[in-house]
Amino acid sequence: MAEQKFRTESDLLGEKQIPEEAYYGVQTLRAVENFKISGHILSDFPNFIKGLAITKKAAAIANGKVGMITPEQSKAVQEACDELLAGKYWDQFPVDMIQGGAGTSTNMNANEVIANIALEKMGHKRGEYQYCWPNDTVNGSQSTNDAYPTAIHMGMYLEHLDFIPHLEKLAESLEKKAEEFKNVIKMGRTQLQDAVPMTLGQTFGGFAATIRMEIENLNHAAQEFLVHNMGATAIGTGICAWPGYSEACDQALRDITGWNCHLADNLIEATSATTCMIQYHGAMKRLSLKINKICNDLRLMGSGPRCGLMEVHLPERQPGSSIMPGKVNPVIPEVMNQINYKVIGNDTCIAMGADNAQLELNVMEPVMAYTLFESIHLLMNGVDTLRTLCIDGIVANEKRCKELVENSIGIVTMLNPYIGYKQSTKVAKEATQTGRGVYELVLEHGYLTKEQLDKIMQPENMLKPVFVEGVPLNH
Repeated sequence: MAEQKFRTESDLLGEKQIPEEAYYGVQTLRAVENFKISGHILSDFPNFIKGLAITKKAAAIANGKVGMITPEQSKAVQEACDELLAGKYWDQFPVDMIQGGAGTSTNMNANEVIANIALEKMGHKRGEYQYCWPNDTVNGSQSTNDAYPTAIHMGMYLEHLDFIPHLEKLAESLEKKAEEFKNVIKMGRTQLQDAVPMTLGQTFGGFAATIRMEIENLNHAAQEFLVHNMGATAIGTGICAWPGYSEACDQALRDITGWNCHLADNLIEATSATTCMIQYHGAMKRLSLKINKICNDLRLMGSGPRCGLMEVHLPERQPGSSIMPGKVNPVIPEVMNQINYKVIGNDTCIAMGADNAQLELNVMEPVMAYTLFESIHLLMNGVDTLRTLCIDGIVANEKRCKELVENSIGIVTMLNPYIGYKQSTKVAKEATQTGRGVYELVLEHGYLTKEQLDKIMQPENMLKPVFVEGVPLNH
């Protein structure tokens, strides 16, 4: 086995031996040694690496334009960033997502990797930084405090664009079920008590509509990621950035991405603000609450098989008990519930991180970034699992749904316009006390004829506002 070779690099704190094959450098190695925290490293989130590459490429274009770096350096750095965007060298990002230093370790990991790729493209060896320096060249006109949040923004917008198609598919799946179940009459319920009839299709149509609404809300929230603070440098004053750099970088970001990126109105405010993270994670929390409601409803509607509602059959995915033979649990809605709880809990982390901005910077951005990427990945995997392993395979129990409607006292509500609230209450009370059906009691008391009652109780008359022709209203 060949002996591993090293190169020597140095920084403020002294020298370190870097594996010769590594594209990262001394500051990355220090971060790896210092932050063994979450077990999730930068390379676990490819869109974050792409966000870093987009940011650094835009900076290289701008620095080349204003003369801060040479044309050769600008070209090599841009080409290095293109390599990262193409999926190469991702294994060279070993730094933990949670780190001290307000993201400096992440920024320097990117600077070092890009510098060493660029050096090779310029015909030099890794570590020969006199030709392309991680700080002076790749990080030119920048600070971690503008490059790091901008990279988060770019990376999260990429995540958002990846996420929305998953939600679109979930909405489409629910819409298909709404059409499939459009003629299945079931009992609607309020406060877990019988209310009035509806169709199972209407239930699933409501589920689909709520997902569509959340897609719209997420799209709105994601627009904030397109606001950046490149050129703010350390605290928003732009110190060490070359004249014209900020505007050139703003244009470069638009050219690279094709998105409507734009510079923040006030760079002092933007450098310490994490508004876009709060807003987008808040939208994910709202989505989680909505999906949680859907999952809880599915579990209730599928409860049974003999002693629950059992209005729908959820796909059977695995045996449900180590002791109870024949038991099958709703494991897919259950796991989606747990994902939702994690995202809802993560929102507290985002809020606390945002709350701990002091003066001109928020040093808690690393945990906020990690939480954002974690939540969106959990939801992405979760909604796919919910759709493919549960929603798509749901079957209506039409016989059970009809039986529950016919035996429900709740159908007396629809008789209010015809026999009045007082008479309807009398029928409901008697039905409850005797166990007899509403239908037979209305006929027995002579409140309506059989012909009139049958007209009122036709399915099409139970599902929307309507007064049945030929049946006099109560006045």
